[in-house]
Amino acid sequence: MTEWDIKKLQILRTLSERGTVTATAEALLMTPSAVSQQLSNLAKQLGVPLLEAHGRRVRLTDAAHLVLRHAAAVFAQLERADAELTGYLRGEAGEVRVGAFSTAVPALVVPAVRQLRAAHPALEVRVREAEAAEAYELLSNGEVDLALSLAAHAPTARDPRFSRVPLLADPLDVALPAGHPLAAEAGLRLADLSGERWIFGGSGPWSEITLAACEAAGFVPEQAHSAAGWTAILAMVEAEMGVALVPRMAAVERGGRTGVVMRVLSADQPRRHVVAAVRRGAEEAPGVGRVLGALREVAAARVG
Repeated sequence: MTEWDIKKLQILRTLSERGTVTATAEALLMTPSAVSQQLSNLAKQLGVPLLEAHGRRVRLTDAAHLVLRHAAAVFAQLERADAELTGYLRGEAGEVRVGAFSTAVPALVVPAVRQLRAAHPALEVRVREAEAAEAYELLSNGEVDLALSLAAHAPTARDPRFSRVPLLADPLDVALPAGHPLAAEAGLRLADLSGERWIFGGSGPWSEITLAACEAAGFVPEQAHSAAGWTAILAMVEAEMGVALVPRMAAVERGGRTGVVMRVLSADQPRRHVVAAVRRGAEEAPGVGRVLGALREVAAARVG
């Protein structure tokens, strides 16, 4: 029977994700020569070539990709085994580390933590603010157990490393200065604001979301000002410097701004979809399952 070495398979998987031996060595705190040696030994154990020269670099062979397809199931099963063992040893206690994007922290994560404190006081949730790219790297590296992101910036459902859990579709409302002529307009549509000066980020997810929503409504927004934080965006709206799309989850950051009117858009209400993700198989860990359950309940209450 072929000899399978989990540690060496992990090195091969990391190489497929990082692309180079040097990057793999850095991620695993190994030397490049040690990485090459381990992969050479694995190739001998399996009896197939795993790497081939590609210019000055190496790339995985078809046999290596075949091995990794099966290894994904092995890693998922190991996560399940670890989850069951954790449940046996810890019961209601333990720690779950959550990486979440900025608006999800006050809107979803904090209410879920409060709920869990009452129901499972021995379960500790550690929160780390992180946007999608960082959150999924932390999740892949085992530095967080659960990641929250927008669905548009999450790995696909076909990614064998992660399991995705839809949480909610967050509506986007429009923020208008209190004295704006359309602030009290009945049946306000996004297209009605095509001639306005807009405030949104110069790049990144929120820029993409604003542009996509406006283009779907039939216009390209004129960007008057650029800002990434909701405090800055809403302060500029209040000062009558422009209008902005604001996710309803960010409404908690509106505070007591009496100079801003939030309007629900009619008919063409844009939305952004929020998902949670865990390493495949880890969703069966009791602690992770409880955190996911609390997040679902908070999300359902927001939708309701």
